[in-house]
Amino acid sequence: MIKPIVTDVFFLGQKSEQAAKQDLPVGQDLQDTLQANRERCVGMAANMIGVKKRIIIVNMGLMNLVMFNPVLIRKDTPYETEEGCLSLPGVRKTTRYRNIEVEYLDSSWKKHRQKYSGWTAQIIQHELDHLEGRII
Repeated sequence: MIKPIVTDVFFLGQKSEQAAKQDLPVGQDLQDTLQANRERCVGMAANMIGVKKRIIIVNMGLMNLVMFNPVLIRKDTPYETEEGCLSLPGVRKTTRYRNIEVEYLDSSWKKHRQKYSGWTAQIIQHELDHLEGRII
């Protein structure tokens, strides 16, 4: 289901809770909402649609990847950049890392550990910040 985008900075500033199997439908809501906003959005966190759970979605070109309970394991090669957010107007400066490693569960609740770099790594880091209540 396409959900409205949350713009309340108090809500967005709160840490998200661990997701459980009963939160799987949130992954589909993120898919639907990202698809509806694809012209201006490349990733989302569940709190952006009003769900304070550790779930993100990242557009990876030909497909979208939903991650449940993602954890940043490793990062290297910092750089400065500017980012916008669907929940907030404008752009803000931030530090990101070119290479990251993330551990997460997929929609079958299977654990993955994957390395990402470049643009995909940047999107993932932005969405992970959302889960921690950091607003960029």
